[in-house]
Amino acid sequence: MYRQIIDQITARVLAGDWSPGQGLPSIRELAASSGVSVITVKRAYEELERAGLIVTRHGKGSVVADQPDQARGLLESELDQALTATVQHAARLGLGRAALHRRLDAVFDDASFPHSGEETSS
Repeated sequence: MYRQIIDQITARVLAGDWSPGQGLPSIRELAASSGVSVITVKRAYEELERAGLIVTRHGKGSVVADQPDQARGLLESELDQALTATVQHAARLGLGRAALHRRLDAVFDDASFPHSGEETSS
């Protein structure tokens, strides 16, 4: 559940819904509105802070960091880790590069998210 909180906050910052310096809901507020424990939200906020996406000031709460573009770096790092694990898993199954590409293309084509043929890179 904490991963969903991280993903939602990261997505809102990347989309520009929350700008640098903007306050986030308190841990207790977000826990109550999300129906999760305070510990779960605290864990998510701590990870977001370690990633440099938010800054927490004791007694003042958490705000979006001055350079929230680091959120994209966090997401790209997670993607790289997931891809590395996927390649290792494919190797254990005996799948080569071409077979893995076909499987990835099929999953991408079936995905329920909007995407274009344009590539972005960092």
